[in-house]
Amino acid sequence: MKKLIIAIDGFSACGKSTTARQVAQELNYRYIDSGAMYRAVTHYFLEHHVSITNPKEVDKALSEIRITFIINSKGETETFLNGINVEWDIRSMRISEYVSHVSALKAVRVAMVNLQRKLGKHRGVVMDGRDIGSVVFPEAELKVFLTADILVRAFRRQKELLEHDDLIDIDTIVQNLEKRDKIDSNRLESPLIKAADALSIDTTHITIDEQVDEVIRMAVTKMIPSKKEKV
Repeated sequence: MKKLIIAIDGFSACGKSTTARQVAQELNYRYIDSGAMYRAVTHYFLEHHVSITNPKEVDKALSEIRITFIINSKGETETFLNGINVEWDIRSMRISEYVSHVSALKAVRVAMVNLQRKLGKHRGVVMDGRDIGSVVFPEAELKVFLTADILVRAFRRQKELLEHDDLIDIDTIVQNLEKRDKIDSNRLESPLIKAADALSIDTTHITIDEQVDEVIRMAVTKMIPSKKEKV
């Protein structure tokens, strides 16, 4: 069966990364977390006090950033920034507060989109984000768009933060998610939108396993050659 590019887009805390990661494992595909890339850039900007209103500083910083993904002994993909594992650091609320602002910069998006396309050029990849199906891989055979109720998303994010020993009240998380949704959906560069040919999944009342099963079902139907392709 042919290898696909599977694009999973949607709002924060809808289960994109977890679903994409598990789908990739099931299909023996490569998993790429595009959100982690923007979080890594944000981490670098904050650590090096890069002014996002200064194009020269932004360009210089981007030229110094190297993002790679390495699979650990547990089979999990971890994010490395200039050779340092930042997987835990980039999941903090501090990064969440700034990532949408950094992601809205044209220079940042151009750099990350180029890297994402390079990582996915050999196909057999599952990539999640906000503009994967609409901008990064508009030719992807399978595009999925995830949504969920804002409060459900907030509780999911709170649980994720607690796993990193970061206790944040639910109201603060809701405000952060709403703010990010607004910025991501209204930015000029690669806004968060559902691609015209994307299939929607509302994850409010379903489990991760059910999400994964549904995406794999969709993928398998795309892998099987049509009668036209067989001829």
